[in-house]
Amino acid sequence: MKRIVPIIWLLCCLLVCAAPGCATQHRLADGTSRGITRVGHSIQVGAFREVKNAERLTARLQEKGIEAFYFRKDDGLYAVRFGDFPSREAARQEARKLVKERLLTFFFIASPREQVLKQGQRTEIHKPSAPVSVKKPSGDMGGVAARTAERFVGIPYRWGGDTVVEGMDCSGFVRAVYNLCGVNIPRTSREQFRVGEGVGRADLQDGDLVFFGSSEESINHVGIYVGAGKFVHAPRRGEEIRVSALDETYFAKRFMGGRRYF
Repeated sequence: MKRIVPIIWLLCCLLVCAAPGCATQHRLADGTSRGITRVGHSIQVGAFREVKNAERLTARLQEKGIEAFYFRKDDGLYAVRFGDFPSREAARQEARKLVKERLLTFFFIASPREQVLKQGQRTEIHKPSAPVSVKKPSGDMGGVAARTAERFVGIPYRWGGDTVVEGMDCSGFVRAVYNLCGVNIPRTSREQFRVGEGVGRADLQDGDLVFFGSSEESINHVGIYVGAGKFVHAPRRGEEIRVSALDETYFAKRFMGGRRYF
């Protein structure tokens, strides 16, 4: 009998861990989730007038195995950002190393949680492929993430793909937006779906991620919810980032739920 009790206890533990709920990772006390971390110091480079120049630098960095991305700043110029360093000095040392390798010339060290958009600032949509209402940030990080995502609309999506991580097209875009908001999320859409707080369609808020696929085990697309039933996403590598509606037939049939990380 004494030997049976431990065996029963072990079987119960295995059954509990095998339950579907174990795949979902909940928020930590500081507001983040397991698998989600705060971004440290980053290296930012460039003030390019043409997006193709930012693309070239991003490609060169990716060829070196650096997960870099470009984005449009408040002044309309494009910059490239990469890295997640524990201190300003660590980021500066890496940047100086890249300068010696002639990959960089000038650089700027971005502090943790530094946001692209400031409170109360209006967002200018760049070459929108669909009508988007311009809204002020809601004051929380979800609103900042949504407004940051809108800033990418119309920009050709060329980072990610097979240069650093296979299949990073759509998930690489949302990862870049969250990085600019000071949060690191997993690389792939499937991994992103497994963390954060589950959100139903009726409860979606600005900045939530929306996921699509044939089933919860086959997630293959992700975007950032921006309100009014719409989301911003990267359709595929090489195409412009755009706004789509959850009600569109293709997405309505494949919607698997939302996740909240802030």
